[in-house]
Amino acid sequence: MNKSIFLHLLCVFTLATGVSAQQTLTLPQAIELARLQSVDAAVALNELKTSYWEFRTYQADLLPEVNFNASLPNYSKSYNLYQSEDGSYKYVRNNSLQMNGEISIDQNIWLTGGKVSVSSSLQFIDPLNTSGANKYYMSVPFGVTLSQPIFGVNNLKWQRRIEPIRYKEAKAAFLEDVERVTMRTITYYFQLLMAKENLHIAQQNKLNADRIFEIAEARREMGQISENELLQLKLSVLKATSSVTREQSGLNAAMFRLRSFLGLSEQDSIDALIPYMMEYPNIAYYDVLTKAQENNPFAQNIRRRQLEADFEVAQAKGNRRQIDLYASVGYTGQDQKLRSAYSDLIDYQVVQVGVKIPILDWGKRKGRVKVAESNREVISSRLKQEQMDFNQDIFLLVEQFNNQAEQFRIAKEADEIAQRRYNTSVESFMIGKINTLDLNDAQLSKDNARGKYVSEMHLYWYYLYQIRSLTLYDFVESGDIDAEFESLINK
Repeated sequence: MNKSIFLHLLCVFTLATGVSAQQTLTLPQAIELARLQSVDAAVALNELKTSYWEFRTYQADLLPEVNFNASLPNYSKSYNLYQSEDGSYKYVRNNSLQMNGEISIDQNIWLTGGKVSVSSSLQFIDPLNTSGANKYYMSVPFGVTLSQPIFGVNNLKWQRRIEPIRYKEAKAAFLEDVERVTMRTITYYFQLLMAKENLHIAQQNKLNADRIFEIAEARREMGQISENELLQLKLSVLKATSSVTREQSGLNAAMFRLRSFLGLSEQDSIDALIPYMMEYPNIAYYDVLTKAQENNPFAQNIRRRQLEADFEVAQAKGNRRQIDLYASVGYTGQDQKLRSAYSDLIDYQVVQVGVKIPILDWGKRKGRVKVAESNREVISSRLKQEQMDFNQDIFLLVEQFNNQAEQFRIAKEADEIAQRRYNTSVESFMIGKINTLDLNDAQLSKDNARGKYVSEMHLYWYYLYQIRSLTLYDFVESGDIDAEFESLINK
């Protein structure tokens, strides 16, 4: 996706001007324009960016995170209920100013699913409604906290297995979408090309019908043809005129579709050219299947869905019981002066184990495990069927592509023969050797042969790029289709 190519193509179409001029557009140029500025290409790029930032978010979860938490300040002026030593209650006025701050470095532990934090904090309180030096500082210069679930599912470990595959699938899907943009471009381009050929045929048939009718009128005056044959030729002139109008509308519609897909203005008039046909060798089915299994997003999709099904089972099993370990150790100090609060430190330890084990749940959690396992079996069966269908589609596509070269060669030869036959028929009709029925048959054969020629050419190009889309491999250049993802994402 070279920017210079893009600028060159913009110059070709003179997009900055409002002048309507017909510009020739080759198929490779149309493909490049579609990849650069079509809506489909923009959607594919935005989906890639979304997947990229989701992957970056996952990566960030594995890296240390620095946090700062603070209340600056926390002022309270209220009444609180207080119970005295004699059992009586009374409301005590509270008027205080508190401030606290903590900075911590938190690290998720993907191997165990726990979290470790190293922190340092400071708290300050000033009871405003008392006299004297009652201000206090409490510091925790250094503390380490560990939170660790036991027996539960390790979400980070599963994400570490699933997320790289998901992102690899997204990159492959982007390349596949780009190739699909190419396939749509080919379809619209050949629709325009077919409409152009149909209009050209209609115009040529109109000229021939007018010329033949003029000759037929002269022959009628000499009594060489009947009135019925002359009227048939007059009808042919009218049909040819109507066909020109119809094919012109078809050309305008096809041009509008291609122009809209390429993101061009309505003032641009495109002249499609019959593309140069390269002779590609036959492609072996197993070569295509191997490359598809390596590069196609479907292969990554299968792996991801299987892992996600396994994760659902592990999650259901882990939820049957819950045991959490919390441990915190460090040093703390307090004093009425800030500096003294960091002297004469004493150590502290907190260890807490929380347990939640269902004693009687009427089989609810066991049922969830069975449901997850059943869903996994269903997904496995579907994946096997999808894999078989995928292989079958590749086999049929390779067969179609390898046969298409011969079909195109036959269509090209038939087009040349039909054109020569029509020219001969016109000459024969002028000297009275054939009738109007034979002439009309020759014209119909010529038109059908030309349409078949363009149609077979379209299928040849379409099958070629469909194979590229499935394999993300260029069998002509013998290399994988790739892209500079970092530069694309940072656009």
